[in-house]
Amino acid sequence: MSSQKIESGHKDVVHDVAMDYYGKRLATASSDTTIKIFGLSSSSGSTTSQQLLATLSGHQGPVWQVAWAHPKFGPILASCSYDGRVIIWKEATQQNEWVQAHVFTDHKASVNSISWAPHELGLCLACGSSDGNISIFTARADGGWDTARIDQAHAVGVTSVSWAPATAPGTLVGSSPLDLVHKLASGGCDNTVKIWKLYNGAWKMDCFPALQKHSDWVRDVAWAPNLGLPKSTIASASQDGSVVIWTAGKEGDQWEGKVLKDFKTPVWRVSWSLTGNILAVANGNNEVSLWKEAVDGQWQQVTTVEP
Repeated sequence: MSSQKIESGHKDVVHDVAMDYYGKRLATASSDTTIKIFGLSSSSGSTTSQQLLATLSGHQGPVWQVAWAHPKFGPILASCSYDGRVIIWKEATQQNEWVQAHVFTDHKASVNSISWAPHELGLCLACGSSDGNISIFTARADGGWDTARIDQAHAVGVTSVSWAPATAPGTLVGSSPLDLVHKLASGGCDNTVKIWKLYNGAWKMDCFPALQKHSDWVRDVAWAPNLGLPKSTIASASQDGSVVIWTAGKEGDQWEGKVLKDFKTPVWRVSWSLTGNILAVANGNNEVSLWKEAVDGQWQQVTTVEP
């Protein structure tokens, strides 16, 4: 696979890169405390040109992650930082001018991960923090936000959060709103992956015991889109060098974990394709590999993305 370099202009490490829904804009998060937004446009052939559109300053520490909301809510970007704050940025009426629509200061330590819920659940953001807590912020019609919290989700610290698809495994697209699934996966410094479900307005753990196959910090979790598949799938990446694929059938089934591979170096991020059948894995050797499940259930490497 061919790759293309983008000169970010950041003055320190870039921790995260996120493309918007249409692939037209790219947001980057850096230790230099800023976020940069680039416009992407395809020129002749397969080359893509980029243009710096905006630099967002509002955090007072390294920015760990950025996440675009679904476009049905308008141009909205969330960011989280070592400074303990989560900022919701909105594009002003003047294009490429961004304003802080809301700043959440609920966490008392670094906020390491953010994840927007499936759009069917509304404008809703989950945040995982080194204080051990997960917070869920949901936008109200009056412009305010409701806050829910999972206290001490991972006592030593939460490193990652990821939402389940809004439809249960095996259900057809277009299910009634009453059937929508409110579930989260989280990873932490306690080496475990946990599943959380919204029961009668309160978040409760939905897997007993916690999912344990890692021997060091879980660096990332990613819940796969299911698109009518009869099972739920989560990938977890760890400091111990392994990626584990967790699967469960229908509601109430036990989760089973299978080691995808031991990469012999810390694995930082895992990310699913939109259809949920290809997994991208980024490890500490600056390698990105793509994996696909074969008919017999074994995972095979499809390709390596050259840096």
